[in-house]
Amino acid sequence: MEKIFPYSHLLSFTKKVFQQMGCAEEDAAVAAEVLLSADLRGIDSHGVARLSGYIRLWQAKRINPTPAIKVIHETPSTAVVDGDQGLGLVVAPYAMKLAMKKAEQVGTGWVSVQNSNHFGIAGYHAMMALSNDMIGMAMTNASALVAPTFSKEKMLGTNPIAVAIPAGTEPAFVADFATTTAANGKLEILQRKQQHTPEGWVQDENGEASIDANILKKNGSLLPLGSDKTHGSHKGYALGSIVDIFSAVLSGASYGPWAPPFPAYIPMPENMPGNGLGHFLGAMRIDAFRPAETFKSHMDNWIGRFRNAEPIDPSIPVLIPGDPERIIEAERLKNGIPLLPVVVEDLVATGDLFGIRL
Repeated sequence: MEKIFPYSHLLSFTKKVFQQMGCAEEDAAVAAEVLLSADLRGIDSHGVARLSGYIRLWQAKRINPTPAIKVIHETPSTAVVDGDQGLGLVVAPYAMKLAMKKAEQVGTGWVSVQNSNHFGIAGYHAMMALSNDMIGMAMTNASALVAPTFSKEKMLGTNPIAVAIPAGTEPAFVADFATTTAANGKLEILQRKQQHTPEGWVQDENGEASIDANILKKNGSLLPLGSDKTHGSHKGYALGSIVDIFSAVLSGASYGPWAPPFPAYIPMPENMPGNGLGHFLGAMRIDAFRPAETFKSHMDNWIGRFRNAEPIDPSIPVLIPGDPERIIEAERLKNGIPLLPVVVEDLVATGDLFGIRL
């Protein structure tokens, strides 16, 4: 059975772990908040279940807990940031704040990041812009686990895209999705539950369809959004490629099959063409296009009309991107975050490394 933990308890525990890694208190607090935002929003695959993964990367000297994050190139509306091998959970918020600052000054801001690591859920970073009447965007490349359409070789990451758009009286529109049929974290959850994947998520090393949740450990691969060519996988492949190019080719990070793997036990690729993992963050000031209040009023109208679209099944209403996560967040803030026993065991072992009790 799952065990329930208050959000504040897990946040405090996670912050202490990051501090024991050597992170400054402020960075540890940011990293913990970003990581726990996944659990709050029901994206359990990217939350505290991955805390030990960051620890293993740090032990392998692939994460710098005290990075000197810096801008290495910029114009009034753009910048490239070097994350100095820091936690992506810290580097990406730094870059997003810079994008927002540039948007405040000139209308839009775009920041590409090199030399970083896994940054948690993309939605957190995109949503940072909402309170400033800005539209936020966030992307990142990731470990090569995805085979392009017609290939059996792993070339791309799950490469998520997030877009957050403010409204007036309605909740914000927040789209946050992997460019694969399913994110790798969903496989990890199925592995913990000892369950198979649905059809169309993965293929084996020969490119044949599979439902084995452990197939990546057997040289299989994830499939792009759409699963196969007949169902539009070429579109998912294109979206994942765009994220890879914006995040890594544009910034000077390593791209495609050379992206640094998240699992510490996987050796770094040879002949890497860039520095670390890459991100791409963007902010657009709404009043650079039209008055913010007018825009938000029309977003309310847009959301209301779509929410009231005639459903196929009257018991299953049409949702707006961000609705499920917002509902889960409210429930978990009130009642706590459920964790699978195997995740609890992992957190206990992680705490024991540093003398921190879960």
